[in-house]
Amino acid sequence: MMSPQRAGWLVALAALIADQLSKNYLLYGLDFRSLGPAAHIGVLPFFDLVMVWNRGVSYGLFQAGSFAGMLVLTIFSLVAVVALSWWLMKAERPILGAGLGLVIGGALGNVIDRILYGAVADFFHFYAFGHDWYVFNVADAAITVGVVVLLLDAFIRPESKSVGSRQSGD
Repeated sequence: MMSPQRAGWLVALAALIADQLSKNYLLYGLDFRSLGPAAHIGVLPFFDLVMVWNRGVSYGLFQAGSFAGMLVLTIFSLVAVVALSWWLMKAERPILGAGLGLVIGGALGNVIDRILYGAVADFFHFYAFGHDWYVFNVADAAITVGVVVLLLDAFIRPESKSVGSRQSGD
């Protein structure tokens, strides 16, 4: 069986590679970068590929319109990656390692965009029944799924016997 750390690093690498491959294909293979904000490809009745440069964090929060703002978001993301990596090194469950790996890989994917382009490239736009979701990328999806996995792990992880013994002895 694979250690939680190894699983986490493999998941992080897979998320990072999937994110960067998809962005490179859309930016350069489909040439979305040259099309700018007019880039739009209808794929399914509920899904389009569009070109959005996100200068903030997830869902466009905390927009950073200047170089200094972009630098702060990049540094914040890198500090988060270091903290999550430290947590991953102490992980004892594979599900925790996988969740941390998804968040780490996604965060690194978006950091690469900020360094290369000054903003994060987002492409995927889902909508249905008059409602639409934010435009996002593979890194954003990895971060979101990773956070859900971390929450699930927090709720379903078995309690240690020493904690249960102390509580029943009181």
